[in-house]
Amino acid sequence: MSLLSFGCTKVQWQLSLNPIKMDHPRPYKKNSTLELGRLKGSKVRIANRIWSLKLLIIKEHMEFEVLIDTSFANVAKERFEGPIGNKSVLSLINDFEDGEWRAKKFHNFIWDNIKETALSLRERNCLAGKENSLLDAAAQNLRLTDKDGDIGKGSELAEIVLYGIMKHHYKALPVVPKIFYKQNSQDNAKGADSVHIVIHKNGDFTLWFGEAKFYKCIEDANLSRIVDSVKNSLHADKLRKENTIITNVSDIEDLDIDREIKTRIRESLAQGRSLDELKPKINIPILLLHECEITQKAKELTEKYKEQIADYHKSRATAYFKKQVKGLSDVFKYAEIRFHIILFPVPYKAPIISRFVTKVGQHKA
Repeated sequence: MSLLSFGCTKVQWQLSLNPIKMDHPRPYKKNSTLELGRLKGSKVRIANRIWSLKLLIIKEHMEFEVLIDTSFANVAKERFEGPIGNKSVLSLINDFEDGEWRAKKFHNFIWDNIKETALSLRERNCLAGKENSLLDAAAQNLRLTDKDGDIGKGSELAEIVLYGIMKHHYKALPVVPKIFYKQNSQDNAKGADSVHIVIHKNGDFTLWFGEAKFYKCIEDANLSRIVDSVKNSLHADKLRKENTIITNVSDIEDLDIDREIKTRIRESLAQGRSLDELKPKINIPILLLHECEITQKAKELTEKYKEQIADYHKSRATAYFKKQVKGLSDVFKYAEIRFHIILFPVPYKAPIISRFVTKVGQHKA
């Protein structure tokens, strides 16, 4: 078991350099001095500053527990035929408070990550420091496909959750703010739900074309639809369209990465290059945000609850990848493309969507 942490990364890094014990606020007397890195001044002033930062962390820090984060080969529930080393499983859970699933914490995560999904990098930079204006601008770009009767009910909410997971768990850089792009093109189904780049320690990079679903159940019928959608996204014309979008959107130039890497990314995505060269760099993460009877019955984060969710997610991952091998094995270089299934249970879908749509409406007003 491990914890997936969200928020305040830079502040935590600064505090890790600090030798001051923080068990008690304001522990230093006036006029005593301290040198902390390049900071020098009274101990009380520095300690009080750090104490304030500690409160900020307590207020903003966010954690979802990771139940499973491993190769599919380690969790397959039955014998598996076909490529298995190119598949992985990530299972996340929210916790409980006062006998209730922490809905507010979950929604805070959505709104903490909505900006990168719905606004371009330049828009975000222009509104830096104006949090309410950022949220208002982001809400304006939401299509509100989550209204009653829409076939994609919950789609935008799931996309935002996927962006947050990509950023904080996979350390991915958002290349195309897809909600922003879809809104401007007036196309609610244009390509992948998320497009990210992961820069690796050796200087290489991988492309992540994600899809996000919010289902009332994740039984076999819905898994088959996902396989069909993934196969469609791997058609040559679809991949070329995604590559064109990446190279045409200016966000890639504004990313804080080495110029040489940017050049190699553009060269790899050039229209004249064979897609066969690109496929070993492609990752397909699929987020399944789903209603869950186990979570509905739970009152607290017990080991029994974790075991039940983990076992259920292993069985669903096995069912999904079995269908995927059957449906995608004819895709050229299928074994060289990496696939990730990300599962996140919620108690009930309807109230989550209702709360999300209501808040979007408030920011749009």
